[in-house]
Amino acid sequence: MTTPDQPRPTPSRLARVLADGHFALTLEISPPVGPNRAAVERQMKLLRDYADAFNVTDNQSARVHTSSLAVSIMLKQAGLDPILQVTCRDRNRLGIQSDLLGASVFGIQNVLALSGDAPIWGDHPQTQGVFEVDSINLVRILRMMRDDQVFENGKPIPKVAPDYFIGAAANPFAPPHDFRPTRLAKKVAAGAQFIQTQLIYNVPRFREYMKRVVDMGLHEQTAILAGVGPIRSARAAEFMKHEVAGMDVPDETVNRLKGLDKEKAAEEGVNLCIEIAEEVRQIEGVRGLHIMAVSWASILPELVTRLGLHPRPDLPEPEPATASS
Repeated sequence: MTTPDQPRPTPSRLARVLADGHFALTLEISPPVGPNRAAVERQMKLLRDYADAFNVTDNQSARVHTSSLAVSIMLKQAGLDPILQVTCRDRNRLGIQSDLLGASVFGIQNVLALSGDAPIWGDHPQTQGVFEVDSINLVRILRMMRDDQVFENGKPIPKVAPDYFIGAAANPFAPPHDFRPTRLAKKVAAGAQFIQTQLIYNVPRFREYMKRVVDMGLHEQTAILAGVGPIRSARAAEFMKHEVAGMDVPDETVNRLKGLDKEKAAEEGVNLCIEIAEEVRQIEGVRGLHIMAVSWASILPELVTRLGLHPRPDLPEPEPATASS
C-alpha cells in the first residue's frame, strides 16, 4: 500500500525477469570476514553481467562476516540487484524489522527469509541463537509490512510502505522427505514469491520432490530456482556428504572425483555441475537456477557461459512510476 503522493516503486530486476517469463539466474556475493570493501568490489566487477540478481549471504555458516545489509547497499549503489538474506538466528523482531526498513530506504526489494544455521556450527559456538521467529513467520512479517503497511505488532508504518519481493529457501533433501512439499506450501501461503533450493546432487530425489510440488500446484504460485554448484575435490564432496546438515551427496558423486589431481578434480566438478544444471532446468516447475560456488567465485563466468545463460535477457525500460490511488 502506498499513499496517494508516494510513487509506486519499480519492481526489482529479478521480479521483472520472472514476470516476463525468462529463465532466471541468481548468483552469490559473499561478504568478507573483515571490512574489506575491495573484496566486494572485485566480486561485483567479476559477476555483474552474469546474473539477474545476487544473493548477499548473512553470516553464512554461522560465522561473522560483514553485514549483509551493508554489502547489499554496495551492490544497489553499483547498479546490481541484490537479494538481501536475513536470518532469524541473529535478530529479534525489532532488529529484523529495523534492518528491513533500512533496506527499503536504499531501494533494496529482494529479501530471502532464512532460519540460519545453528550457532554451534559456527565460529562463536558459545553464542545463543535468537530464533524468536522462524523463516515462515519472517515471510509473513515481510508481507504484512508491504501489503498492510503495518509492523508485526499490527501498528502502522508511517507515510510509506516498504516494497519487497519476498523469497524463501527450500530443502528437498532434509528428512522427513514427505514433509518438504508441505513446508514449502506453508511458505507460499505466508507470501513467498520466489524459492531458492538447497544444492542439488541427488537429481532423482529432487525430481520426485518437484513432482509433488507440481501436483500441489505450488509451482504456479511461486517461482522455484533450483540450487546447483560445483565441487572442487573429493574431499569437499565428502565433507558436504557427512558434515553439512541437509545435504544429499550420492556416493557416485564422491567417487567421480576420487583419485583426481587438484586441477582435474576441479574440472570434473564443473562438468558435474553443468550436467546437473542441464538436467534440473528441464524439470517441470523449475523457473531458474541459483548457482552457489562457495569460495570459488572465479569459476562462475565460465559456468554461466557454458550453460548458455550469458548474456542475460534485455528487459524493457520500466514504465515511469505513478502514484497509487
